[in-house]
Amino acid sequence: MEKLFKEKKFIVLLATISCLLWGSAFPSLKAIFISLNLSNNDFNSKVLLAGYRFFIASIIVFFITKFVFHKSLKIKKEDSGKLIMLGILNTSLMYFFFYNGLANVDGMKAPILSVAGNFFVVILAHFIYKNDTLDKRKIIGLILGFLGIIVINWSKGFSFSFTFTGEGFMLISALLNAISTIVAKSFSKKINTLIITAYQLLFGSIVMIVYGLATSGTSSLNFDFVSFSILIYTSFISAIAFSIWFTLLKYNKAGIISIFKFMIPIFGSFLIAIFFPEETFSLSIILGLLLVSMGIVVISYKVSFNSEEV
Repeated sequence: MEKLFKEKKFIVLLATISCLLWGSAFPSLKAIFISLNLSNNDFNSKVLLAGYRFFIASIIVFFITKFVFHKSLKIKKEDSGKLIMLGILNTSLMYFFFYNGLANVDGMKAPILSVAGNFFVVILAHFIYKNDTLDKRKIIGLILGFLGIIVINWSKGFSFSFTFTGEGFMLISALLNAISTIVAKSFSKKINTLIITAYQLLFGSIVMIVYGLATSGTSSLNFDFVSFSILIYTSFISAIAFSIWFTLLKYNKAGIISIFKFMIPIFGSFLIAIFFPEETFSLSIILGLLLVSMGIVVISYKVSFNSEEV
């Protein structure tokens, strides 16, 4: 199994699958917001919804870990604190700032700011890992990926205004995501990646549920068959995508693996255009996907993904 996660073609395939799953969350969340009649400004209810989503996702990962891979679910006392910290960073705080910032950002800023974490990971990896330094290839790949996001959103409007609770929160979310990536990679040396995924989702979701219930109450979300089905689906994709992603991080360079996340908003825009007729499917989506793909190819071509760094 370890060998597969170090094979370049398999890495590209798994990273793409993860990003496609995360990308499918965009139309799924759009659909569940409509089904539950949640307004754009109903932030607290969305936090509660996210808490439910990630809690169910943690149960799915626990089930897979125990009954598919036959791994023990026990964790050491010294590891519990680490996993609580990661859960708060990667789930609670990151999505707190992401959803709050998203509600206060217009036009194409949201997808552009959401991929800022890719830049933060590459920069952090440059200073932390000796064999994951920033070079011309990575810089070109990052530029191409960023251009892809700009192209796909160019027609949606853009301004250079900046607010702390809007653009500021989105950047904080991106930074937290980058820090979580580095932290998860360091934890994976001693803790099974499925265990990391399950517990960080569990601890992070509990914080979100407590916050959501305290601020919006138990009656803010009224599920029917459609909305509940979407909730289960989004929980499933979170469980699978996070499990794959943390495993890839364990065996490969964080600075290279993170580049693939440029595909998430591309896939998201692509799928929204397919499932929602009112959304325009344009040439910019295809061009954006091509630019992102070029960026990934530039970075990954004839480059070792694997790492045994400190």
